[in-house]
Amino acid sequence: MNRVLRWAGIAMVVGSVYLGTSPMTACAGEPQDRVKETVDAVIAVLQDPALQGPEHTQKRRDKMRQAVFQRFGFDEMAQRALGIHWSKRTPAEKKEFAALFGELLERSYINKIESYSSEQKILYTKENIDKDGFASVRTEIVVKRDVNVDVEYRLTKRDGNWQVYDVVIEGVSLVNNYRTQFNNIVSQESYEALVKKLKLKLEQERAAKG
Repeated sequence: MNRVLRWAGIAMVVGSVYLGTSPMTACAGEPQDRVKETVDAVIAVLQDPALQGPEHTQKRRDKMRQAVFQRFGFDEMAQRALGIHWSKRTPAEKKEFAALFGELLERSYINKIESYSSEQKILYTKENIDKDGFASVRTEIVVKRDVNVDVEYRLTKRDGNWQVYDVVIEGVSLVNNYRTQFNNIVSQESYEALVKKLKLKLEQERAAKG
């Protein structure tokens, strides 16, 4: 899981570093454009001189969260991650879980994003859009000359806006990884135990990072 989150975080910020061309660059569709917009917005925050230094950490992170929040469908991701247990939850429980899970993902991304290397590049290699309102944007992160990492963004269109609902790193789904963990906790312990663990994790993150 840590490896998946690490590459997912890096993938969100290195897109604008690539200055070459790829087959998809000249004829990119809307989903790819939206992913690139988010990448550009995060890069702009990271490179803003007015936001450098530890004294601006909170403001910098808030701006990055805004950019990521606009592109990631955290409610959709929360529902998919909880899987079969989602339908058993009350509206209040669903709202609470989506908020907890969304903040956990945001913080995981931000932690990885702030440590990205400008030497890494990303190539947009393929885009698929189906008639049912789903799309995928496939990319390759060029880490070293002979090391590439495949990253696929899966998106769905909600209220006219393309939102990421899953990230697949080297064939490993972020949402499926969480679903497996969450299902084990709920099945072996309880849903309440899962929520307690999420809250504890977030308390630790807030204390450490603000």
